[in-house]
This record gives sequence, C-alpha cells and structure tokens, in this order.
Amino acid sequence: MRHRKRSRRLVGKWEHRKALMRNLLVALFVHERIRTTEAKAKELRRWADKMITLAKRGDLNARRQALSILPDKAVVRKLFSDIRERYLDRDSGFTRIVRIGPRRGDAAMMVFIELVTDKLEHKRSPKKIREDAEAASMAPQTQPEAEAAPEEATAEEAAAQVSEETPQPEAAAEEAASAAEEAPAAQEAEAEAPSAQPEASATEPEAKAEEAAEATSGEESTAEPPGSESQAEEEKKS
Repeated sequence: MRHRKRSRRLVGKWEHRKALMRNLLVALFVHERIRTTEAKAKELRRWADKMITLAKRGDLNARRQALSILPDKAVVRKLFSDIRERYLDRDSGFTRIVRIGPRRGDAAMMVFIELVTDKLEHKRSPKKIREDAEAASMAPQTQPEAEAAPEEATAEEAAAQVSEETPQPEAAAEEAASAAEEAPAAQEAEAEAPSAQPEASATEPEAKAEEAAEATSGEESTAEPPGSESQAEEEKKS
C-alpha cells in the first residue's frame, strides 16, 4: 500500500530514481528544453522549481544545497547567474509542460518540458478595470477645469498690467492740481523777465556816461597848468 507517498514510482529503487532526476535536471538546465514522458516531466518539475528557488536565495548555503543535488559545477554556476536573474520577479511557474502525443510501442504520453522565458504579465482584476474606466470617464470633465484655470490666471495678469499702465483717478487729480498751482507762478516769472530787461538796458547808458565823466575829471585834475612850475620855484627862493 502506497499511502501518503508524494513521489511517483518511476523505477524500482530510490537510488535509481534520484540518479534519474539528477540527470534530467542537468539536461534541463543545460538545454532549457527536453523531451520525456509526462510522469517524469511532472516529477522533474518539482525538483526544478526547488533548484530555481535555491538559486533565487543566492547565499552560500543555497549554493551548497544545489551542489549536493546537481553533480555538475558548471550547471550550478549557470543556475545561480543566468537563470537566477531571469526569474527574480517571478515567484513560481518556472517550467512549462507541452504534450506532443503518445509514444509508439507503449503509447506513453510524451511531452516537452522547458524553462519559461516569457515575461511575467499580471492579469488585471475586474476592480482595477472598473476603477480605470471611471477615471477615464471623469477625465474629460476635469480637463476643461484645468484649461479654465490658466485662462483665468492670464486674464488676471492682463488686468494687473492694464491697471499699472493706466493712472488711477486720485493720482490724476493730484497731478492736475499741482499743475494748476504751478501755472500762475510760471506766468508771473515770464512777466517779470521782460520788465527786468528794459530796466537793465536803461541803466547801461547812464553807467557809461558816469564812467566817461569820471575819466575826464581825473585827467583834468592830474594835468597842471603851464606856469605852475615857475611859480613854485619863485616861492622857494623867496
């Protein structure tokens, strides 16, 4: 009775079965696709998944456990480098089994077992699809609002520029009052300027006449009469 026996009875003894699985593992990791019977492929898939899980751990203990099962060090090196990087984002489903038909002779079902090389694509849940559809339906309503906001900002900027360029009423009234106060003062200054010019022109001939009179009086005072020298000598003799 084979109660609670998880493994399949491929051959008679456990040692023979273990050697068979080790050889199939080496062939699978080297060629990445082999042909065998369906029973052997299903048993090999359990071992292959365990080896790839050890490779994803990547520590020294995992490498030693893999070397205890795989006899070839080159295969272990490939398992912990290339194959490990391929399945870092995948948690399970590292192999694929494809049926190719029964074998001639004993009609055993033959299959291809291979390592999966396709990229992992997660199936979208109905809830996620429904949320995306709602977001897409709300997008046209939000776009006009987003477009209206820049238009309002540009209108406010234009109004601010116009208000800066156009003078305010209070400032215009103050400027007009100051201009009205300055206008009479300017008119008085202009009226005084012509009156001052004739006075200056009238005083100029008088000043010239006075200067000429002073010059002539000075010459007369300095010039002595012809007999003054003889009179002075006679006074000294006497």
